[in-house]
Amino acid sequence: MKTIFRILTMLTVPFFTVFSSAGEKTLDKTTVSKLDLKRYMGKWYEIARFDHRFERGLIGNTAEYKLLSNGTVQVINQGYKEGFKGKPEIAEGKAKLPDPSEPGRLKVSFFLWFYGEYNVLELDSVNYSYALIGSSSDKYLWILSRTPQLPEITKKLLLEKAEKRGYDTSKLIWVKQKQ
Repeated sequence: MKTIFRILTMLTVPFFTVFSSAGEKTLDKTTVSKLDLKRYMGKWYEIARFDHRFERGLIGNTAEYKLLSNGTVQVINQGYKEGFKGKPEIAEGKAKLPDPSEPGRLKVSFFLWFYGEYNVLELDSVNYSYALIGSSSDKYLWILSRTPQLPEITKKLLLEKAEKRGYDTSKLIWVKQKQ
């Protein structure tokens, strides 16, 4: 009986692995090699994102990061559903750096102990003024900025870098921010 179970396991694992990744594009998920978490902390404006259910319909999105004394990061995301005059929708979470040898690869959680990838793919290493964020999937991508608007030349640079990594940038939603 154990032998039959082993044979079935050996035959089915490769089968499911092939089909579970068949719909995913091959992405270059290489993260930045240097990230000073203290400099990364503060407020970031969401310039563009892929559509997903937890931010659907929101405008004026921001993310605020605060480094806590235990080394974790407090995350506060907010956006507006009914225009800028409405009450913001707020999501509080936490982030951690699982492996200091990969400083651009963080884990973020908004619910209990379920963590998702937060990969800093590109970063203005001089001023920390913009970032391109991805995950393990081609379904998530964000362009962040320290200001509500990014210069067109910077947008173009980040779009080119995202496309080279395998992302379909035509799916980006450009987020309305306060002027």
